[in-house]
Amino acid sequence: MAEDKNQPNQLNIELPEEIAEGIYANLAIISHSHSEFVVDFIRMMPNVPKAKVKARIVLTPQHAKRLMKALADNIKKFEGQFGAIDESDQNVSFPPMSFNTPKAQA
Repeated sequence: MAEDKNQPNQLNIELPEEIAEGIYANLAIISHSHSEFVVDFIRMMPNVPKAKVKARIVLTPQHAKRLMKALADNIKKFEGQFGAIDESDQNVSFPPMSFNTPKAQA
């Protein structure tokens, strides 16, 4: 019993097999309202004029900020281990898209 009191609360997270496989996305569109952030992960294929949203994640502003900090921390660790991430393709142009959402960056 004393051992249980000294251990922090643990969260058991189940990862279903179909989700564990992951979903490939090469574009993210981020929009927000006053109460939530919406991140749409999209797969664009060469020579295919139509792209599909493969996953949509909805976050509170607080969780969006925590995610941003966690990504920044992990990118720093990644670059410390593997070198700077090449951003030379950042000027690749994508077809014009209109989602009637606020302009955002990904």
